[in-house]
Amino acid sequence: MPKRWHVRPHDRAAVAALERSAGVSSIVAGLLTARGISDAATAKAFLSCTLADLRDPETLPGIPAAADRILVAARAGRQIVIYGDYDADGMCATAILMGCLEAIDAKASWYVPDRFEEGYGLNADALTTLAGKGTHLVVTVDCGIASVAEARRARELGLELIVTDHHSFTDTLPEADVLVHPRLPGADYPFGDLCGAGVAFKLAWAIATRASGATKVTPRLREMLLRSIGLAALGTVADVVPLLDENRIFVRHGLESLRQRGGPGLETLLELAGLAEKSTLDSEDVAFRLAPRLNAAGRLGQAACGIELLTTSDAARAVSLANYIHELNARRETEERSIQLAAAKQVKDCFDPERDAALVLADRGWHAGVIGIVAGRLAERWHRPVVMISRDEHQGRPAIGSVRSVPGFDVHAALVACREHLVTCGGHAAAAGLRIEDGRIDAFREAFVAEVDRRLPVELRRAQLSIDGETSLAGVTLDAVQQLERLAPFGQGNRRPVLCASGVTLAEPPRVIGSGGRHLALQVSQYGATVRGVAFGAAEWLPHLPAPGQPFHVAFKPKINEFRGRRTAEMEVVDWRPDGIDVGHDLPDLATAAEAAG
Repeated sequence: MPKRWHVRPHDRAAVAALERSAGVSSIVAGLLTARGISDAATAKAFLSCTLADLRDPETLPGIPAAADRILVAARAGRQIVIYGDYDADGMCATAILMGCLEAIDAKASWYVPDRFEEGYGLNADALTTLAGKGTHLVVTVDCGIASVAEARRARELGLELIVTDHHSFTDTLPEADVLVHPRLPGADYPFGDLCGAGVAFKLAWAIATRASGATKVTPRLREMLLRSIGLAALGTVADVVPLLDENRIFVRHGLESLRQRGGPGLETLLELAGLAEKSTLDSEDVAFRLAPRLNAAGRLGQAACGIELLTTSDAARAVSLANYIHELNARRETEERSIQLAAAKQVKDCFDPERDAALVLADRGWHAGVIGIVAGRLAERWHRPVVMISRDEHQGRPAIGSVRSVPGFDVHAALVACREHLVTCGGHAAAAGLRIEDGRIDAFREAFVAEVDRRLPVELRRAQLSIDGETSLAGVTLDAVQQLERLAPFGQGNRRPVLCASGVTLAEPPRVIGSGGRHLALQVSQYGATVRGVAFGAAEWLPHLPAPGQPFHVAFKPKINEFRGRRTAEMEVVDWRPDGIDVGHDLPDLATAAEAAG
C-alpha cells in the first residue's frame, strides 16, 4: 500500500547548539536532534557506547542465583544441559553458554527441540529423556518463560531448572529454581529489550567473574567473553530487538569480534555470504546476509547444524556445515518465493484493504519454517498484522502459524485474546507463533480480525515513511555518508537515516537484478549529479516508474558500497512519488498516479 511521507521538521537553533556543544557535524547534529537527543552528554554517550557502559550482570534479575547454581553444578561434576531454541538468537545463546561451560571445564552438552515435532519452548518428553540420561541441571536459553506445565514436569523428574528468556509471560510464571529475565515482575532492570543471546552473555559474564574470583577474569575466560560478545551481536541483530542501550553496545563491539573470533564455522559462512572481503562488517550485513543463513537452518529443521557450526573448532567440519547451511538458505529462498506467490493470490481474492484490519491466510503445502518470512513481507506491504498458517497435509496434526505485526501494535496481546481457538501460542509484540486445530481456522480468522479491528488505531493502518530531511543528489557524497555512519549500528529502534530528493529523473531505464528478478537497479540524476540506486524487492515498480527524463520524488537511505576495495556513495531507494504530488500528502494508487502523470 502507498506510504504517507512525513518529513521531520528541524529546529535549526537546537541543531546548531548540539553541533557546538557535542563537537559533531551539522549532519550528525540534525539526525541526533531528530531522534530526540539534544544535550551533549547524551549525544556523546550515544555515539561512543563503550563496553564500560554495559551494566553489571549482577543487576539483571535472576543472574546471581543462576550463576551460583551453575558454578556449583560444574564444580561438582554434574551433567548440565543447555536447552536452546531453533532460531539464530537461540543458536547464539546456546553457543555462548556452551563456550562458557567449556571454559570452566564443566560437564555440559546442549539440546535443541525439533521445530516441527516438538515446537517452541520446553518439551515434557524431551525433559523426561534428558533426566533418563543422567542430566542434573537444565538451563534454557531464549525460551521457557511460558513453559509452566513443563517446568512442573521438570520438578517431578528431579531436574534442577534455570530459565533464561526475554519473551512475553503468560498469566503464570513457571516454577523453575531460578528465572532470569530482564523484565521479571517486581524487578527494576532499566533495559528490558535484551534478546536471548544478550541475556546469555550476561549470565556467562557473571559465571566468569565467579570462576575467576575477581572482576578481572582469567585469560581463558576473557577470550571466551570476547568471542561471546560477537555471538551476542549476531543474536541481537537476528532477533530484531531495538538497537539501543546495551543492544547497541553489543553490536557496536561485537561485529569485529565476529570477524576476528567467530571461529571456523562463521569464517566460512562469511565467505559464502560475500562478506569476507569487506573492510568492516555492519549490522545490515548481519541482518540481511548472515543471520538469514543461520535462520534457514532452523526454519528447515536443521538448527542442530547451526549450533554445531557456531561451536565446532574442527575446520573441516566447519566448512562442511557452512556449505550445507548455505544450501539450506538457497532452498529456503525457493520455498519463500513459492509461498509468497500463493499468499499474494489469497490476498487478492479474499482481502479488502478498506475493511479488513488483519490478514489470516492458510494453505496446505506451505513450509512451516518459512511462513514467518512471508508474513513479515505481507505485513510490511499491506501494513496490517498478518497470520500465515501451514495446514497439515493429512489433517492429523495441528496447523502451525506465524504472526507478524506492524510498528506500534502488540500482536501477541491480540493473539492471547483469541487463545480459546488455539492449541498454543507465544511470542512478543512484534512477532508470535501458534498451533491450531484445522477445523478452528475459520473461527480464529473471524475472531482475530475482529480483535485487531478493535485494538488497531486508524493511524496505524497506513504505513508512514519518516524522512529525516531533504537533500540534493550532489550532497550524497562519500564524506557525507561516512558522517551518517557515526550513528551506526542501524536497525530496529535506530534506523538508517532516510532522505528525500525532488525533481530527480532516471538517467536510463531501470534494470531488474538479483535472484528471482525481485530487485531494481537505477541511475538517478539531478542537476548534473548521478547516483546509483538499488530498490530491494521493488520489481513491481517497473511498469509504473516515470520514463527516463521525467521528474519524480525519491526517498532513499544513503549507503556506502564497497566493491573490490573501492568505496562509493549510493542510495537504497525505499519509495517514490510522481512529480506534482507534494511529499507531505497522501499518495494515490501508483498505477492511477502514473496514468495521471501522462
